[in-house]
Order: sequence, then structure tokens, then C-alpha cells
Amino acid sequence: MNKLRLFILLPLAAWASACLSLQSDEQKAEAAEKTVLAKHDELMAQMDELTILRQQLQKTPGPDTTAAGRRRRALLSADAAMMDWMHGYRKPADTVDIARRLTYFAGQQKKIDSVAGLFRTSIDSARLVLQTAGTPTSSAQ
Repeated sequence: MNKLRLFILLPLAAWASACLSLQSDEQKAEAAEKTVLAKHDELMAQMDELTILRQQLQKTPGPDTTAAGRRRRALLSADAAMMDWMHGYRKPADTVDIARRLTYFAGQQKKIDSVAGLFRTSIDSARLVLQTAGTPTSSAQ
């Protein structure tokens, strides 16, 4: 009788374990997507600052207009990188294999992290040029 119970319970336990594993993989895919989109939202909150800094650089007379022009172009490049990322992002269908979805989200995370790096360096360098020229900068971050 114990062997019969064991014969029935083992496959049932294996099936339950597989269901839990699928659920946790599904949760991993959802978490990966949320992480990518959270970074996107964080960067979108900085878009106004890119525009304000660009405008300040345009208006600021200073001894180094070449540096201001380079910083303005860097801000434009960061903005364009964000637009390119947003236009290229396509959420995989829920029917796509979990491993492929996780790979997709990992690739998107690398791309959006790269965009974040462009934002950070272009904003920081624009602020520095404006501070050197004596222009108050935006405090939004």
C-alpha cells in the first residue's frame, strides 16, 4: 500500500514542482520587464532637464562656445538614443518561450542602461560648462 501511495505521490509532486517552477520563471520575466520599464520611466523624468540644459547652453554667452556646442550635441544625442530605444522596444508576447523573453529583456536592459549612461554624462558635462560660464543650472535630477 505504501508503494502504491508513493507511486501516485511522486508524479504528483513532480508535476506540482514543475508548475511552481513555471510560475517562478513567469515571475522572473515579469520582474525583468518591470526593471527595464522602471529605468525607462526614470529617464523619461529627466527629459525636461535635457531640454532646459540645451536651451541654457544655446543662450549662454561664454568664452568657450565650442564646448557649449559639444555639450548641446551630447544632450541631443542622449535624447535621440532614448527615442531610438523607445521605437525599437517591442514587448515579447506571453506565448514566447520564457528563456527567449528573459534574453530579450536582458538585452533591453543593456540598451537602456547605455542610454542612462549617455544621459548622465551629457547632463553632468552640460552642468559643468554652464557653471564655468556662471549660469545657474536646473536642479532637477
